[in-house]
Amino acid sequence: MFAVTVSQFDADQPLTGLTAGEVPDPEVPDGWTTVTVRAAALNHHDLWSLRGVGLPAERLPMILGCDAAGVDEDGNEVIVHAVVGDPARGGGDETLDPKRTLLSEHHPGTLAERVAVPRRNLVPKPAELSFEEAACLPTAWLTAYRMLFGKSGLEPGGSVLVQGAGGGVATAAIALASAAGFRVYATSRSEAKRTRAGELGADVALEPGARLPERVDAVIETVGEATWSHSLKSLRPGGRIVVSGATSGAVPPAELNRVFFLQLQVVGSTMGTRAQLERLARFLVKTGVRPPIDRTLPLSRAREGFAAMADGDLFGKIVFTP
Repeated sequence: MFAVTVSQFDADQPLTGLTAGEVPDPEVPDGWTTVTVRAAALNHHDLWSLRGVGLPAERLPMILGCDAAGVDEDGNEVIVHAVVGDPARGGGDETLDPKRTLLSEHHPGTLAERVAVPRRNLVPKPAELSFEEAACLPTAWLTAYRMLFGKSGLEPGGSVLVQGAGGGVATAAIALASAAGFRVYATSRSEAKRTRAGELGADVALEPGARLPERVDAVIETVGEATWSHSLKSLRPGGRIVVSGATSGAVPPAELNRVFFLQLQVVGSTMGTRAQLERLARFLVKTGVRPPIDRTLPLSRAREGFAAMADGDLFGKIVFTP
């Protein structure tokens, strides 16, 4: 089958190790099944894999990709949950399983014509969602869903700042937060992306570091060092930062005096459960919200999509169709 793999690591030029071509069909362990991929979405996780982050050399070559929607062996339209873990080991939450992993880390990923996954990782795809839209959900959109509705502590009528509009998680957070009725502020260095954030539902879109019209209840933080201080200063006393990424760096000044004096909370969040993915899909059907797709490309043109993500030349998701 045709697939996109990482064959070598290069921290500075990650696309050096990107390879596309024929690979063996997936092996199917007991309790697993295969999905014929109709659409697969690109994530920053794939670029980090090309840099050698979280993927040891002995597992190369590795098929990339965490996200997919397709058809299972029984002909059902499904969404693939990307977290491979045991809920029992995580106290009922597979993302807390110490041994949990994502597709494309220990097991071949979704940028292929077919992917093998545990049977429990299949979520029914609502007919109202296209395969391309559904493929956007398992990583970025699920992460944003959990940050907003599971970790932020936001209540109806609350306010939220989303840093870095344009990225996959941030874009999802703006759309989901607006649909839920929150007051949404967003930041981006790009005027065009600030405009798009407004179209997605942000009440106010500002340049990074700009003072907000009010201090917010929660901040959705995926940028890290470049926005961390602004995130802390934008919170009301007792507010909460939910962080799921650090694309600009992972070691900002902690500003602990501000954290303890204002009783701020810093909460980590990673991905989401299968049940949350199922609820996310239903939420989109109910609200009419759909993931903005920057571009859809055939899988054979994967390098073009990876280059766009590496350059930051996108708003929304890049989707591949095998």
